[in-house]
Amino acid sequence: MRDPESAVADLPPSAKLVYKTLEYEGSLTQSQLAEESLLPQRTVRHALGKLQDAGVVEESAYLMDARKSMYAAVSADADATAPA
Repeated sequence: MRDPESAVADLPPSAKLVYKTLEYEGSLTQSQLAEESLLPQRTVRHALGKLQDAGVVEESAYLMDARKSMYAAVSADADATAPA
């Protein structure tokens, strides 16, 4: 897989902002991402879709509320240490 930074470089500005927010803040829900990035919910949802398609964001269950998901940025060093 290619470097996450180069994968994000081809995406729209909103997706780049969401990715950087996840990098700096850690795992967040869609609502938390919208609050932190000051983007509308719909824009965050679209950006997360683009980021997931690019393989630079992981989705996991949000334990506090099963109806929500947590999103986290995939780091370049995590790919290097992942078993093949």
